Amino acid sequence: MKVFKFGGASIKDAAGIKNACHIIDKYGDKTLLVVVSASGKTTNALEEVTNAYFNSTGKALELINDIKQYHFNICNDLFPKDHKVYDDLQNLFVELEWQLEEDRMESYNYVYDQIVSTGELLSTTIINHYLNETGVASHWLDVRDVLKTDDTYREAKIDWEQTDALIKSQVIPILKYKIVITQGFLGCTPENCTTTLGREGSDFTAAIFANALDAESQSVWKDVPGILNGDPRIWEDTELIEDMTYHEAIEMTFYGAQVIHPKTIKPLQNKQIPLLVRSFIHPEDKGTKIYNPIKEPIYPPVRVIKYNQALISLYTKDFSFVEESVMSKVIKAFAKVNLKINMMQNAAILFQAVVDNSTPKLDALVKDLERFFDIHIDKNLTLLTVRHYNDGVIKKSIGEKNAILEQKRATTYQALLK
Repeated sequence: MKVFKFGGASIKDAAGIKNACHIIDKYGDKTLLVVVSASGKTTNALEEVTNAYFNSTGKALELINDIKQYHFNICNDLFPKDHKVYDDLQNLFVELEWQLEEDRMESYNYVYDQIVSTGELLSTTIINHYLNETGVASHWLDVRDVLKTDDTYREAKIDWEQTDALIKSQVIPILKYKIVITQGFLGCTPENCTTTLGREGSDFTAAIFANALDAESQSVWKDVPGILNGDPRIWEDTELIEDMTYHEAIEMTFYGAQVIHPKTIKPLQNKQIPLLVRSFIHPEDKGTKIYNPIKEPIYPPVRVIKYNQALISLYTKDFSFVEESVMSKVIKAFAKVNLKINMMQNAAILFQAVVDNSTPKLDALVKDLERFFDIHIDKNLTLLTVRHYNDGVIKKSIGEKNAILEQKRATTYQALLK
């Protein structure tokens, strides 16, 4: 039994959907579950709809029409004009439009999840119909029927026990006869409200299914050959890493490598399920295998860049030392506003943290801590992380930029660049 995951770039148009379905038919097996993201930039477009609705700009329906036309254009290249897929898509858009006719909810995160979730419902509907149209028996599964979460909208937490039981009872019987096509990124609360698992959360969804189904492997199909030692859009001298341990993959994602969602690895590692990162452009290629090899691979220097970073400097007002009690107060404040620290340092009366530049979270943090600290924030910074570094790679990676904060550990170098 295998689990496949296809991201938005792989199904951005009719040609992409045909290619994904070819891969499903050729490289899958008779027992296969496929997790699919929203097509192309649909999630971004639905975020614009959410903002238009929440801010009462009057443009939400106009933006939906653009999304509708995009999906219907894809279908025009895949199906005859009288195909059932058009009715199914239209019903999804009607439900979305009904939501926009309701009085605005006060919770932005709740509204976000109800609107943005439409993208995955649309893409999976198209792929399921196309597979059946081309002779591949598949079943469309609403992931919200089996993947249960709490009500932390946009960052929902999985109810593992209930989800595992539902997948085993509802999905395994279907897999005996058909391929299952379902949505990534989505979940459902006990009150039947749609939730999302965080941006790029479809990898994590696939890992949840792989864990519950005791899959042979999970394959993530990307537009790159596998996991490279740097973003090829930034670095010209990247190379493929063919074998990688779970631990190394977790470290890379922790520092910001975006080829795999950070939460993906643990459910697979717990059951020793290999994660394969493969190219949908060249599906016959090996790609990268993440597992526990007998011998630790030798890795090249791995470079990760995070843009739009902010440096928060907290100076104690009463000149008390930044010791354990002060650190505890600070860390709790970051956790309270859900602001992840990407790098931190402290001195006698100074604590500094590097975070993603999120204005609402930063504002809430400052409000919470300004009683105790003088606070200064520098923005528009870049965080460079190099795993398995050497001095030559560090020098080349920094280039002409100025490192205003640096850290070196046994296998990891970090620099905040201005």
